[in-house]
Amino acid sequence: MSTRIVGGLAVTLLLVGCADAGGPSSPARHQGSGAASNGQLAQASSVPGAACHYRQVAGNQTLPDSSCTPGATNPAVTQADIGSTICVRGWTKTIRPPASETEPQKRKSMRRYGATGSAGDFEFDHLISLELGGAPDDQRNLWPEPGASPNAKDGVERALNQAVCTRRLTLIEAQRRITADWTTATQGVA
Repeated sequence: MSTRIVGGLAVTLLLVGCADAGGPSSPARHQGSGAASNGQLAQASSVPGAACHYRQVAGNQTLPDSSCTPGATNPAVTQADIGSTICVRGWTKTIRPPASETEPQKRKSMRRYGATGSAGDFEFDHLISLELGGAPDDQRNLWPEPGASPNAKDGVERALNQAVCTRRLTLIEAQRRITADWTTATQGVA
């Protein structure tokens, strides 16, 4: 490598290290991983120049870029009708888009995030899950979550759904929590 390339790389690394660690669009600072379908670790490295950048939080967990994936809700789900929508067993199956529609969207989303690796190593995840009234096919609610499914976020979604359905948490509060940081969304929910 030439001295100019090495020097440029050092400056880039220094700038990335000094970037706001909590910012939703901090460039290329995430190197999260999750168990992939093949037993290997799926790397969720955001590529410099990618439109969207993963955020890494405690426990090596991955959050989406909040400017690219802010979350979106399903207008058909409200607090008043949870008893006939999200609290009905199997309801999400009635609104989940088929893989034939989501696979092309998943690949496009992976390119936006600069996600490397096989599409099978990522779950095309709803930030606000369907069981919390998330929009089923709105790109603002979908992101390539590294690792296979089921994963740790799935358990959080189930716990929040139960809290909403047993009236321990409002629907809007559950949606706010999972959008802000799914890794801390169940804190304080008995």
